[in-house]
Amino acid sequence: MSAVRIRSVLETDLPAIRDIYNHYVRTSTVTYDEVESTEQAWADKAARIAAAGIPFLVAETEGGELLGYALGQPWSPKSAYRFTVENSIYLAPSAAGRGIGRALLAEFLDACRAAGLRQIIAVIADHGAEASISLHRRAGFADAGRLVEVGEKFGERLGVLFLQKSL
Repeated sequence: MSAVRIRSVLETDLPAIRDIYNHYVRTSTVTYDEVESTEQAWADKAARIAAAGIPFLVAETEGGELLGYALGQPWSPKSAYRFTVENSIYLAPSAAGRGIGRALLAEFLDACRAAGLRQIIAVIADHGAEASISLHRRAGFADAGRLVEVGEKFGERLGVLFLQKSL
């Protein structure tokens, strides 16, 4: 993984983030969203994440090409959950298999520690997301539960795995 920089998200990153995410909306079951998101939706999400003091990071090349992102969102709006976030990590298709996801997740976890967060929960599709499951387990996430057939996309019934990491 040469010449990759990980940094906090900027507003100018949002079109590329939208494009990366929408690729998975259109082509896979790693997200259960079935409708592509807009740049405004990403701007609203980024503002909510920033207001909550939760990390939102991107990986980019030296030339500024966005390779992926990692973010956290509140696990629940209830105040007792304020130290727990759900994480998401997505890579541009060209970035897969290059160690970028591992580096991005490691930086994200460090940023969560620095922000005073204590628990990270990954909610991952139980089919088609084997790379994400492996990435999280290698980073020390432990299995925390499973829901069966709670979603349907592309005519396929899908479940989710819950993985959890204590910081």
